[in-house]
Amino acid sequence: MSFIAILIPIFLIFGLGYAGQKIFRLETKSLSIVAIYLMTPFLAFRTFYETEFNLDYAVMAIYTIGLALAIIAIVYAAAYFAGYSRKRTCAIILSSAFMNNGNYGTPLVLFAFGQEGIKYAIVLMVIQQLLMCTLGVYYAAKGSIENASFKTALKEVVRVPIVYGALLGAALQFMNIPVSGTLMEAVRMVGDAAIPTVMIILGITLANISVKNLEIGPLSVSLTLRMVVSPLIALAFTFFLPADTLLKQIMIVMAAMPSAANTTMYAVQYGTDPELVSSVTLASTCLSLITLPIILYSVTFMQ
Repeated sequence: MSFIAILIPIFLIFGLGYAGQKIFRLETKSLSIVAIYLMTPFLAFRTFYETEFNLDYAVMAIYTIGLALAIIAIVYAAAYFAGYSRKRTCAIILSSAFMNNGNYGTPLVLFAFGQEGIKYAIVLMVIQQLLMCTLGVYYAAKGSIENASFKTALKEVVRVPIVYGALLGAALQFMNIPVSGTLMEAVRMVGDAAIPTVMIILGITLANISVKNLEIGPLSVSLTLRMVVSPLIALAFTFFLPADTLLKQIMIVMAAMPSAANTTMYAVQYGTDPELVSSVTLASTCLSLITLPIILYSVTFMQ
């Protein structure tokens, strides 16, 4: 019951955004710009400035990239036997290879593992954002009618401010450049506001999703990969990657997150079967109420 209690405040905040959108018809784009461009870079800066660099950073990068590539390989195999089109294959990759560890996973880790775990979660979020803005955009573009080139993905990378915030924080720490207490307090205030803001935005995003002409086959494949296969692959990684127990637990929990909300945005932007991608985002988020308590309970037995 305690694991369900962890999810209750998270879904209450999601519900606040959902209800707000249904009642007030909020302008989602402006809110997203505030969170993505003005808040999360401060959160990343603080984390990378205050966290000491060690082997865990390499482990988290290997985990994030390896998990995505493993799922993409499985999707290609499944698409081959099922005879899916390029657009359908790319849509399944978008909805299954990229998890929502930003406005869902990071708050969940904070509630479940506290301040010690949140540092790992934010680093994983930054790496995931960079991966989504390269590999994710590439597959969104590949599944579009125009079949845009990889240059499109590279253009997206330079537009992700959270990466710059992380790089600046890491650079100042590496060079031992101090940040004044007053300035750092302002950074903490903005960074602390980022997490509840992105949670509300996810609720708003879910309220905007419309599910029509649902196809059970591709939806089932995507949900199985995202909610079942992904944490199992992460579990396998924990047997080989050198990491402490807390990081291993967070890696598995993050791998069990529902589909990233940004994938819906990319699918709509490039016309890569947005109906399927948005359906998986909504269904996986709802399904996480059942799967995440099981995952959270299971990782408590890790040594």
